[in-house]
Amino acid sequence: MTQRPVRIAIDIGGTFTDLMLLDARDPVPRAWKTPTTPEDPSIGLLRGIGEAAERFGFALSDIGLLLHGTTIATNAVLERKLAYGALITTAGFSDVLEIGRHARRDIYGLSPAAFPTLIPRDRRFGIRERLRADGSVELPLNEAGLPAILAALDGVEAVAICLLHAYANPAHERRLAALIARMRPDLALSLSCDVSPEMREYERTSTTVLNALLVPVVKSYLDRLAARLAEAGFTPSVFMVQSNGGVCSLAVAAAQPARLLLSGPSGGALAAGRLAGLLDRPDMVAVDMGGTSYDVSVVQGGRVGMVTQGEIDRLPVRLPMVEMRSIGAGGGSIASVDAGGRLTVGPRSAGSRPGPVAYGRGGTEPTVTDANLVLGRLDPEFFLGGAMALDMAAARAAMTDRVGAPLGLGAEQAAAGVLAVVNATLAAAVRLSLFEKGLDPRAFTLLTFGGAGGLHAIEVAEEMGITEVVFPAEPGTLSAFGILYSDLMQDFSRARLLPAIPASEPAIEEALAGLRAQADAALAADRIPPEDRGITFAADMRYRGQAFELLIPWPEGTDLAGLVEGFHTMHRQRFSYANEGDAVDIVTLRATATGRLQKPEERAAAPAGGTPQKATRRCFTAGAWADVPVWQRDALTAADTITGPAILEEAFSTHWIGPGWTARTGPAGALIARKGESA
Repeated sequence: MTQRPVRIAIDIGGTFTDLMLLDARDPVPRAWKTPTTPEDPSIGLLRGIGEAAERFGFALSDIGLLLHGTTIATNAVLERKLAYGALITTAGFSDVLEIGRHARRDIYGLSPAAFPTLIPRDRRFGIRERLRADGSVELPLNEAGLPAILAALDGVEAVAICLLHAYANPAHERRLAALIARMRPDLALSLSCDVSPEMREYERTSTTVLNALLVPVVKSYLDRLAARLAEAGFTPSVFMVQSNGGVCSLAVAAAQPARLLLSGPSGGALAAGRLAGLLDRPDMVAVDMGGTSYDVSVVQGGRVGMVTQGEIDRLPVRLPMVEMRSIGAGGGSIASVDAGGRLTVGPRSAGSRPGPVAYGRGGTEPTVTDANLVLGRLDPEFFLGGAMALDMAAARAAMTDRVGAPLGLGAEQAAAGVLAVVNATLAAAVRLSLFEKGLDPRAFTLLTFGGAGGLHAIEVAEEMGITEVVFPAEPGTLSAFGILYSDLMQDFSRARLLPAIPASEPAIEEALAGLRAQADAALAADRIPPEDRGITFAADMRYRGQAFELLIPWPEGTDLAGLVEGFHTMHRQRFSYANEGDAVDIVTLRATATGRLQKPEERAAAPAGGTPQKATRRCFTAGAWADVPVWQRDALTAADTITGPAILEEAFSTHWIGPGWTARTGPAGALIARKGESA
């Protein structure tokens, strides 16, 4: 790995591109923000790096490592800007992708919306072959049928190959791919045995199709990024952030772009896991509120929750990923009054262009940011540390015209209503994330970050009964901070339906040995030295007859009986009961290969000096205008106590400390607010 001194993490969001950098010559983490360029995110990325280099005094040639979180794959799926693709599967199974599952989200809807199907029927092809569930061959691959299929692929850029039971035996998929590559080398191929070698045909097919349709999109972006880096005259080692919270090489990202679907938000969960240890708060609910979304993740016992299947826009993705709930609520969420006189906020967002009305970029619909400005919680002269001035008059006018007038309210009451609605929405997302795990919010600390999170955290906590809120250092770029300390990580799985009994131990050991060899080979390919490698195991387990599994970590030194006990314990926590006398099955065995990247030591920034309390500002709170003290975060010392109502400002975030709350500086530069604690 390169020894050049500067390490940069980048999180490209819908509104802003966030950067965190660490320079071994002056190891204080530094933050920077620049507007995202939706037409090509690499433009904003390079511009942000250039601005940060000028601001913090380093040369582009000093950058040795670039860790890149991106929404390029997510946005391509949401906007359906995907490659023109086809699916080849076992004859008779071409409609699995469209049949999906029988579950209905709206059980009372007479005309429910059909589940999305990314590849229509005329581009789904069946080929004669058949494997049994144990991987044995029932019907050999009919290679003679392939030319007719290829002749029908006019204009197709990418092909997903997903044959029945290929997770048990990949031979037919690999042979089919080799033949296609020889006849049509222009096609991008994705094989289910590489992308998601697991049971459940619909989910495996969906994941493989998503991956195939993303390959040309992500490759195009990575090619543009490489070209821009070359034009700028520097060549750092570039790694992409994955949904599992680790990073991967560009080769892995190009071949398996479905692993990038939660690339950006996973950085915030990583930072939350790191802070749980630094703050000695093992149980935290982390909320990331940016310009367009609100992402909720749970840290329990110091560990970030992981799942083996998620979804994007109702499309299942069967890959390991950070467990996260995302809703369309952020600073750019648009407030409107519907025909029935109901005030709604989001999920539509003004994004970065045109952005909130106050940005002065042509936006006409009031947003959550406009509401905070109207109520005095934002300083129009100090947004982004003074880098962007906000238009108060335009925000008030839009709030009055679009929200106040239809409801018969003034600008202040309308803005307060917008915040009340969005805070209730945010609290509902937090509540659901905890309740579905059988967890009591009152036992958790709320960790808030993202550019807009600090303005809403106290009121969200009050709705939840949470009495402690943590505002971390550099909250506006905390996802990038989490990415800054990422390691290389790859996940591997083997589907083996086995009873969790001693008689299965030889088969389990064989599967684990295969996974270990696979993980070691991947780490060697990434040139990770043996002393920096780590491999951990886990198992998907269920009671016999259940239709779902729980992911159970398998720590080193734990025997099979301990693994089963861990399953009972987690089942009891999730569902309030455990049938310890029932048979337990292992469905899938998993390995995570970690390559530890060298990281320079960091140190905390010294207080900037000066007067922490810089002024007062008129704010609308509790139904009336009042003079509220305004504090400068970078001047705070351990001796300072902030008593609400108060405002705390820093370069890329503003925080609201509500009445009845008291905040003090804690470990790792965090500000910790507690309810009902005296000054």
